[in-house]
Amino acid sequence: MAARSLGRGVGRLLGSLRGLSGQPARPLCRVSAPRRAASGPSGSAPAVAAASQPGSYPALSAQAAREPAAFWGPLARDTLVWDTPYHTIWDCDFSTGKIGWFLGGQLNVSVNCLDQHVQKSPESVALIWERDEPGTEVRITYRELLETTCRLANTLKRHGVCRGDCVAIYMPVSPLAVAAMLACARIGAIHTVIFAGFSAVSLAGRINDAKCKVVLTCNQGLRGGRVMELKKIVDEAVKHCPTVQRVLVAHRTDNKVHMGDLDVPLEQEMAKEDPVCAPESMGSEDMLFMLYTSGSTGMPKGIVHTQAGYLLYAALTHKLVFDHRPGDIFGCVADIGWITGHSYVVYGPLCNGATSVLFESTPVYPNAGRYWETVERLKINQFYGAPTAVRLLLKYGDAWVKKYDRSSLRTLGSVGEPINCEAWEWLHRVVGDSRCTLVDTWWQTETGGICIAPRPSEEGAEILPGMAMRPFFGIIPVLMDEKGTVVEGSNVSGALCISQAWPGMARTIYGDHQRFVDAYFKAYPGYYFTGDGAYRTEGGYYQITGRMDDVINISGHRLGTAEIEDAIADHPAVPESAVIGYPHDIKGEAAFAFIVVKDSAGDSDVVVQELKSMVATKIAKYAVPDEILVVKRLPKTRSGKVMRRLLRKIITSETQELGDTTTLEDPSIITEILSAYQKCKDKQAAAK
Repeated sequence: MAARSLGRGVGRLLGSLRGLSGQPARPLCRVSAPRRAASGPSGSAPAVAAASQPGSYPALSAQAAREPAAFWGPLARDTLVWDTPYHTIWDCDFSTGKIGWFLGGQLNVSVNCLDQHVQKSPESVALIWERDEPGTEVRITYRELLETTCRLANTLKRHGVCRGDCVAIYMPVSPLAVAAMLACARIGAIHTVIFAGFSAVSLAGRINDAKCKVVLTCNQGLRGGRVMELKKIVDEAVKHCPTVQRVLVAHRTDNKVHMGDLDVPLEQEMAKEDPVCAPESMGSEDMLFMLYTSGSTGMPKGIVHTQAGYLLYAALTHKLVFDHRPGDIFGCVADIGWITGHSYVVYGPLCNGATSVLFESTPVYPNAGRYWETVERLKINQFYGAPTAVRLLLKYGDAWVKKYDRSSLRTLGSVGEPINCEAWEWLHRVVGDSRCTLVDTWWQTETGGICIAPRPSEEGAEILPGMAMRPFFGIIPVLMDEKGTVVEGSNVSGALCISQAWPGMARTIYGDHQRFVDAYFKAYPGYYFTGDGAYRTEGGYYQITGRMDDVINISGHRLGTAEIEDAIADHPAVPESAVIGYPHDIKGEAAFAFIVVKDSAGDSDVVVQELKSMVATKIAKYAVPDEILVVKRLPKTRSGKVMRRLLRKIITSETQELGDTTTLEDPSIITEILSAYQKCKDKQAAAK
């Protein structure tokens, strides 16, 4: 019974709201931009409607590439609700990392996601919270979500949060977490949602980098039948966070937790507040949120997204890639702690007035039929998930899928990493009964929304397994060779870059714009470098081939190898380490650590276990390397650089193709490491 507490709590809160006077109507206007900015294909903004018409995809793609202002200007004017029209559609310069869209315009994101729909259809369902306990879903209408958002916004203001302040949200997937994001947007505060699986050390690092004034959390979280002690983790983190003035604590369970001097019970505070909160009018380029992502160096980057361009791009990609129609139930099973949850659980669907599913549980709780039972019960029309989950469920067989009615499904999507052909075929053939459109989407935290996907496309266009295929409107992919020269033609590979700005892209790295320029615009001047490699087919389609830097993708979570190495470096017995990614049949990629242990360290097996615990504590459990191999030394060049590509070749059994090893300080080290690796494999085989 305790596990149902927040459901009842939200129900009680929303029930009390029903007895109050409704949200007063706020006049909403779709203001006209200057007519010079409105030279769309037919004078207004037909792209959304036209995208589904035969032959429209090539024409619209060409126009978006050739005339960005004429394409995006009318779309922004007619898609979003503005307080003040913009005077300049775009002002971007990749050489300095300057990105600006819809300059001079003012709007409020929460008004676009809530108020406009409340005026038209207040009782339509905004969110279906699919809680950890199957069959206990909670439906939240747009009116209820607006009133909850306003109460939470007023609570934040009462506790000192002002326009421009940053708020950390460390909460499980829930309506209250969505309301927290929208409440920040309503009052002009910046939110940073931190995945509720990160350790206290990682949480504190992000809170301090963002200089957060307030932290929103829950007493506990529930996932897969397990309790997560979120408040305890926050308590440990804020000991090291001098900027935090308040911790607002919601309740997911009935269990009591320690409440200190900074702590405030959130539901009680919200109950005192008015369900009306005037929205701040924000500039198009004001910060909406920052989201931390891993890079090739140890310190995570606070990726900054702003108001209008991000919202427009999230809404349009949601509508067009997934063929979302009025009345559809959109089911993205991502956590809100990641960019997928921001763009395709919260902002894109709600801006479009959709019903969005919040999935709190796991794909195998209480059994491997959880996703498909949820699809049947909620009648989900679009299902968007990670290849990792698909590969996991594939191993359980077809029976768990076929047990449930999936006839409501129309579009299936994969996100987070490239999907292999076997998983693609199973998702299409078994889950989708070979009748659903399957969109393998490529994008990043930095891009804000989907950049390459099979849809939109011309009517009847082919979709190839395991391939992202077509760039979205305004995305112009370019492949570059090692010399920085554009690779032309088909059947070619190279570094994936994008040659023209688009509204949804990140604007900077919080507090370090030079790092932003260096990370994304320095390697290939004049282009945005994605960090990924890609292959362009005979038909001109794009297939993502994986990361080109020291970043690995574990179950869709991007993680810098340097972050893991930094955590390992804190162990006094380990003077050196090197971490690489390698293929994993479930996770896609996993981390493999090579470590050098001091002679005085004693039992190396104990050191390995201590390292796993340290990585889990300092980063998160998913960051713990699947394998840690003790070696006498690492392969280094004469200048001291570790040759990680050689380590990758060793564990992927590609030792016949080591390439140039002439720069190695001592080539015999390869034989040495191979021997250690083989002994480790023999030991594992004997233990089975």
